[in-house]
Amino acid sequence: MIADLKGKVVLVTGASTGIGAAAAEAFGANGAKVVVHYNASQDPAEAVAARIRKSGGDAITLQGDVTSTATCRTIVDQAVAKMGRVDVLINNAGGLVQRVPVADLTDELFDKVLHLNVRSALMCIAAAVPHMRKQGGGNIINVTSVAARHGGGPGAVLYAGSKGFVSTMTHGLAKELVKDNIRVNAVAPGVIQTPFHDRYSSPQMMEGFKASIPMNRIGTADECAGAFVFLASDQLSGYVTGQIIEVNGGQYMP
Repeated sequence: MIADLKGKVVLVTGASTGIGAAAAEAFGANGAKVVVHYNASQDPAEAVAARIRKSGGDAITLQGDVTSTATCRTIVDQAVAKMGRVDVLINNAGGLVQRVPVADLTDELFDKVLHLNVRSALMCIAAAVPHMRKQGGGNIINVTSVAARHGGGPGAVLYAGSKGFVSTMTHGLAKELVKDNIRVNAVAPGVIQTPFHDRYSSPQMMEGFKASIPMNRIGTADECAGAFVFLASDQLSGYVTGQIIEVNGGQYMP
């Protein structure tokens, strides 16, 4: 149990499955009050919240499409209205949307990927910062990707570029918000066995990814959760801001 996480309010976007769900449950196990956000996956989100409550934490669910700026603000404001504050914001919602070679890119796909991975995180931050300032500080943790370092897999250059944006804005916002006692960091997962790869990567592709990983295996969502807990705890990481923690089995070593 990490003592300073007990009772903190943690909003995790895209928390119904995968890395978001694992992070949400890890915070619940440390006594946090968790806001489990989802868009379409209501039943899995409710199951995550139920497991958090069973483990001794507190949890509610909130629905909303984070590709809408207005919805981002509503989600954050509802979290504060229901829980009283927001101490930690984890911008986990995101996705590849579609693997497409560069010659087949469209304006529509560009907008979908950038709005989902970039604008959603920025607008959730924009909504959360006034609340964090009022309460005297907070923590923001973005989710980027190893793809931001190496350009992504086949047909994923747009996704990789969007995650590069997330990594860069993490550095910039860390400098902008430090005066407000708000730390901004990011977690960069590598190849993790989640619904993301179930949807976008064939078994053959996964074998190819595995061959590039020194640990010679695909990671799990639970193996990412500790990085979020570490960054959210002022006790453990109070002097850490503007950093990106790579969780990738050695696939990329900056």
